[in-house]
Amino acid sequence: DPSPPPLPKKQLQRAESLPEPASSHRCHGDPEPRAGSILYSIPAAQLRHEEGAPPRDRPSWGPKKPLTKSQSLGEPLAPSSPQKAPSPILKELTFGTADGELGQLLESPAGVCGVILGCQEAALARLSAHMQEELVGPEERQQLLEAELAGKRWAALAVLEPRPCCQSGDAWYFRVGFTFGHSQLQLAAKVPKPCCSSLGVPSSLGTHCSIQRLLGRFTDRLPRELVLPGIPGSPSGEEPACPAPRPVLQVLLCAEVPQQTLAEFVKGSHDLHRTSPGHYERLGCLLLLQLCMGLEHLRGQNVAQGDLCPENLLLVQCPCPTRSQQGQKEPLGLSLPRLLISSFFKVQEKQRPCSSSQEQEWTQALAAASPPAAAELNVGRLIYQILHVDISLENILGFRSKRLPEIPSLSIYSAGLKRLATLLLHRDAHQRVSIEQARGILQVLLWGPRQELFARSRKSLALLRSWLQVKRALLLLRFAENSAGARDSPGLEEWLCCQFFQGVTEHTLYQVTQVLY
Repeated sequence: DPSPPPLPKKQLQRAESLPEPASSHRCHGDPEPRAGSILYSIPAAQLRHEEGAPPRDRPSWGPKKPLTKSQSLGEPLAPSSPQKAPSPILKELTFGTADGELGQLLESPAGVCGVILGCQEAALARLSAHMQEELVGPEERQQLLEAELAGKRWAALAVLEPRPCCQSGDAWYFRVGFTFGHSQLQLAAKVPKPCCSSLGVPSSLGTHCSIQRLLGRFTDRLPRELVLPGIPGSPSGEEPACPAPRPVLQVLLCAEVPQQTLAEFVKGSHDLHRTSPGHYERLGCLLLLQLCMGLEHLRGQNVAQGDLCPENLLLVQCPCPTRSQQGQKEPLGLSLPRLLISSFFKVQEKQRPCSSSQEQEWTQALAAASPPAAAELNVGRLIYQILHVDISLENILGFRSKRLPEIPSLSIYSAGLKRLATLLLHRDAHQRVSIEQARGILQVLLWGPRQELFARSRKSLALLRSWLQVKRALLLLRFAENSAGARDSPGLEEWLCCQFFQGVTEHTLYQVTQVLY
């Protein structure tokens, strides 16, 4: 008789995709500390000490067993794409779905577990889209505002503050008001500095949480009440009082009003880093994650960023502030701001003044490197700057030293950030991790899986798949509990967490944990 079709093999694969009782039990028992964000997943005892063994010299991004035919672990990280999107039927399921439709689904090959997992993925996607709209605003409203601002100049705007609310490396930002319908909006008028000619962000890029949104542009004479600090011929930092006409400059209208630059945030956070190293370094991970997501989006659109330095990275207060365990608003220094990439320009001579010959060598090295390599080198350098570790350009460029400066172990994030900086600044360009891989490492640093998951069970795709399924369920339960408790609506960190669990796969987790641990 001919051999039967390989049905047992398919059933075995389906069984392996379900949560393993042992690993699920461990995930459910994973304690969470009572501090800061609701998304902490680290045991409280490890908030004081957890560094583990020192990282190995060089991880291999090559294939690791076990492998599947669908995806090799040696492939670069995908930009947050789900392994399998939930079916349209599961996306439309609600608590009020008729029992007849539910009965048909329960009789399908996927069974109860498949229906539940599909509904969880669909729910995370809906929550993520809702939180993104709360953070950046509806896309239709932005399009209407862009149409309303077309052709408008200074006469249609109300200057709310004569001095800049923020000064970046390439522009001054002024807070202005604009009447839109029955509401008074606050916008930012971006005035590029004389050494920079801003190209702005193409409208085809769409809306992204980490990219500065431009609503309009015009060229007009500056109002006399505006103060431009540091302009030539004005040593006092103010516009000289003279009857000469004000210059005619290009002005860009931005949706977000920045509070400060990343450079100012880092400079003013030494005390916070010393007194609360775990919280500060977690904020650093979240800021770096936003930067990587923005760079990844730009790369997908074939758009290059400008001068990627702390002076050109803007911080904007979120409409949904983070909350403490008691549901109270955290102080401004402890809250997570939105990070915006704002530099989209070509400078006429040099990107910014070079304070030394070493910095000039760094600028020349970045100019000689390809745009992706330049972005990765800059992000690696930013890790040291955020952690308040002095790093000379000769260390980065490998002129005199083969070792990077040591990053002190102040929190559970220190070792992972040190590992990531080493991989981004690797002397061999072929051995450096990409921005996509850096994004995955930061996500695992923030939300796991952590090394203790593999203390009792060998790391495998089945274990990581089970961990993902349980974590998604627990995340949705946490959102439901907070909603029932009438707490503040989810904020930026919750959205970033949803983005991670919505799209990550066990293959990506296997690859990242091989490198990180």
